[in-house]
Amino acid sequence: MSPPLAKAVQQQPEIMAGPGGEQQKEKEASAAPLHLVVFPWLAFGHMIPFLELSKRLAARRHAVTFLSTPRNVARLPPVPEALSGRVRFVALPLPAVDGLPEGAESTADVPPEKVELLKVAFDGLAAPFADFLAAACASDDDRSGGEQEAGLFGRRPDWIVVCAMFGIFTATASVYFGTPEENTKNPHVTAEDFMAMPRWFPSTSSSLAFRPYEAAWLAAATQPNASGVGDGERFWRTMPHCRLFAIRSCPELEPQMFPLLAELYSVPVVPAGLLLPDDRRDDGDHDNSAKVVARSGALHWLDEQPLGSVIYVALGSEAPVTADGVHELALGLELSGARFLWALRLPSGATDAGAAPLLPDGFEARTRGRSAVCTGWVPQMQVLAHAAVGAFLTHCGWGSVIENLKFGHPLCRSSSTRGSSRG
Repeated sequence: MSPPLAKAVQQQPEIMAGPGGEQQKEKEASAAPLHLVVFPWLAFGHMIPFLELSKRLAARRHAVTFLSTPRNVARLPPVPEALSGRVRFVALPLPAVDGLPEGAESTADVPPEKVELLKVAFDGLAAPFADFLAAACASDDDRSGGEQEAGLFGRRPDWIVVCAMFGIFTATASVYFGTPEENTKNPHVTAEDFMAMPRWFPSTSSSLAFRPYEAAWLAAATQPNASGVGDGERFWRTMPHCRLFAIRSCPELEPQMFPLLAELYSVPVVPAGLLLPDDRRDDGDHDNSAKVVARSGALHWLDEQPLGSVIYVALGSEAPVTADGVHELALGLELSGARFLWALRLPSGATDAGAAPLLPDGFEARTRGRSAVCTGWVPQMQVLAHAAVGAFLTHCGWGSVIENLKFGHPLCRSSSTRGSSRG
């Protein structure tokens, strides 16, 4: 890890500080606090970064209302007590949609083919969201006694800025995707279109290109789904209304991309930092059942392994897995002879009893003594922080890459997951 990047990772709690150091902090302390509302997409890969951003904002004396659905609010990790008075959760009822399983409120609750139905339900939150804003903007005289709220959340806002985009992806990805205008001049619709670098992208290598299956995933994001609009179109429709574009990244990682992104969209682009969760906490838990057992099992097993000897294998909490992909990965791990801890996520709706068919016959017996396969929840930040871990085999989702940056493990990219439409 380069010195500038290491410094950037270490300074992540000082998110969006900018130049000026202590003077900047004093200026912020004397300014009137803002009340911000955040409303992430219904995926924990979005909600957790939004929550980390909310905590950073609350630490700077601002008030944050975090909107989601009842079940998601219940599954989010708690806010530190010192910030609890400045972050509140408001649950909006998710409307029922034909074909969407009962109780499904996040992408973790549905198989990949049903995520588009979740987008239909998400669009149905427009009315509850409008009601929330109307109540928040009502004058004190218009509020009933039961709706009066104390402190920062009880005051009628003096003004409203609509809206800011917070991107949980890299600035590079947003630049690559481009603007509607650029895509009108140079259409990117088919997989073949996405296998060539866009003319506005500052590639230094003519050989840099997406693989066919990667390009196919990008092309699919441009096509309308059950909600009637593609994911790319949603992004393009939203950006003209944004006064600010915040990115979960930093210039030390992407020095060329931040100014280019600001130029493309003609809005200020703010590096929000990497928003690393505290590795001493259990952030990211989407299901409290068997949490203690899974946690103690994974970390206890690591305690018994030599320093730097274990490959940690995790392919994301929501990336789609197939039996063929898991079999290929399992056989590769077996042939490697290496020690490994595998956080094997079961397909949506499966139970621990359903794990065996995913693994080759006799796999666990043949690798016993040098492996651990955990199908329950695994505390990823604590695993990556463990001295026994020496490498990370991952699908290279941006959240996992960011978490690994703190610890500097070599990354091995797995191709056993091939994208998804989970948004």
